[in-house]
Amino acid sequence: MRLLIRLVQRLTIVGLGIFTVWLIVFMVFETANRRLPWILAVGVTYGLAAYVILPRVIRLGLKILQHRRVPSYTITGDGLPGDPVNVALIGALQQLRASFAAAGWCEADRLGLASAWGMIRAFVLNAPYPTAPFSSLYLFGRGQDIGFQKAIDNSPRKRHHIRFWAMSLTRAEETWKAGGFWSNTDQPPADERVLWVGAGTKDTGLSLTRLTFQITHATDSDTNTERDYIMAELIRTRSIETVEIHNAGQELPERVNHYVTDGEIALASLLVSTRDAGA
Repeated sequence: MRLLIRLVQRLTIVGLGIFTVWLIVFMVFETANRRLPWILAVGVTYGLAAYVILPRVIRLGLKILQHRRVPSYTITGDGLPGDPVNVALIGALQQLRASFAAAGWCEADRLGLASAWGMIRAFVLNAPYPTAPFSSLYLFGRGQDIGFQKAIDNSPRKRHHIRFWAMSLTRAEETWKAGGFWSNTDQPPADERVLWVGAGTKDTGLSLTRLTFQITHATDSDTNTERDYIMAELIRTRSIETVEIHNAGQELPERVNHYVTDGEIALASLLVSTRDAGA
């Protein structure tokens, strides 16, 4: 019975794929091509396919396959797998800021019209923008609470960066090994000592997303190396001392989106005192 269900699911996915190709090529493109110059028709087709049709088709496909959210990666605004979770730090917000500042990292600007335009301009001109904003990824039902970055060769196109989401330590201890840990949506107070769950990756240039072909930063697929680099940076500045390795709450596939990850999360407590952090 299970094999039959799986066969029906796969046939449904194949049918959905064929329908998607037909919709994009024979409906969207041909309709646009009859009304617009060829180059504009291609642009309109790409925009609708990458930002409207494909994200929705992929979400539908995941539901058909009864794909559960694996609690080891973030979610994009389209509901697709984003960056893997690979770092967790314990401390107050001031400690977190002071620790990354000591390592030479800059806090990312909030994403808005001005900061987004500044990022586009810096990216095109390859001009420094050390506090460039991040796109929003989602965990615990909300976008990141804070993010930090360190430019490579002073370029906005290449950088180490990490997003963080705060969770109450009490809540984390109760549900660390359970699915409820990842479905929590409560944001703790800013002055509380909390668990900062982070997703760190390394930007290497310009690319298209794997499934929807949206324009984005190209990233190094080895997020294990980036996790180790971030923890080494914090050890170097004596912001942390002992690092523990934990597996995520549920088994993680070897590949998440285009990333390769072992599913391990590096956990450490921040050593910077709140008095020093506030100085």
